[in-house]
Amino acid sequence: MSTDTIPSTVAPAVHSRGNRKQARRNTLIGWTFILPNFLGFLAFTLIPVLAAFALSFMEWTSFTAPKWVGLANFQRMFASDSFWIALRNTVVYAIGHVPLTMALALLLAMLLNRKLKGIGFFRVAIFFPYITSLVAVAVVWNMLFSPDSGPINQFLQAVGIANPPGWTSSSDWALPAVIITSVWRDMGYYMVLYLAGLQAIPAELYEAAEVDGASAWQRFWNVTIPSLRPTTFFVVVMLTVSSFKVFDLIVVMTNGGPGRSTTVLSQLIYQEGIGEGKFGYSSAISLVLFLIVLTVTVLQFKIQQRRER
Repeated sequence: MSTDTIPSTVAPAVHSRGNRKQARRNTLIGWTFILPNFLGFLAFTLIPVLAAFALSFMEWTSFTAPKWVGLANFQRMFASDSFWIALRNTVVYAIGHVPLTMALALLLAMLLNRKLKGIGFFRVAIFFPYITSLVAVAVVWNMLFSPDSGPINQFLQAVGIANPPGWTSSSDWALPAVIITSVWRDMGYYMVLYLAGLQAIPAELYEAAEVDGASAWQRFWNVTIPSLRPTTFFVVVMLTVSSFKVFDLIVVMTNGGPGRSTTVLSQLIYQEGIGEGKFGYSSAISLVLFLIVLTVTVLQFKIQQRRER
């Protein structure tokens, strides 16, 4: 029967059923596209996270079955000197790593935001350490920081510093050495983000400010910085998260030493869980680390929303 012969009261219902059928088909097609990635996320991220949350309230070693202990793991953690030392080192690393990386990345982006011959080479050269093997970076910088034969201490001695720092062999200078290395490695990546932000700023804003007689510093402070606010917010969040979960660079450069001077929370989680087989206790530490990062990130979002108002 053709649609011309369908009564006017029936045609809308038939059309509605056809739309619903098409909508269900489109939904099914959409799910087939995202299902493989969702299954991978479910198996390798969501379920392990939920399992770690449950394990933080249990006692489970390599030789015993999981046993519910409530808040005992957290009580033990907060009474442990190792936890507080690792937390302090993590916070100090973040305080040093985040602002230094941001400042140098922005400076480099402004220097390289020019139409000059060969500028692409310098952009690639500064970005290259970020994609270089982290083990290679750590080994090279350990050689540079060598107290006896390292080029850095030789240069310091040449300019008149008789007793240069011991760097990775010193409990006072090991963490600053790691921070310097991580800043050098990461600033190229965040330079690219700032470079993209700078190139998105309309040239008319600078021209208008220059016509009004604004100096270079005034144009930077009143045009560049406000225009880069979304990029800066993204950079701060990313740097904060990466700083609190730093692990591989410290393991390769210092392995938490000398003593416990560079031990951070992520390394403590690895030592207690994989090294000692205390899976419940290490899960409790990881939960605290997750809550710290979540709290800092939420605060950053709140501050950004307040500024936008």
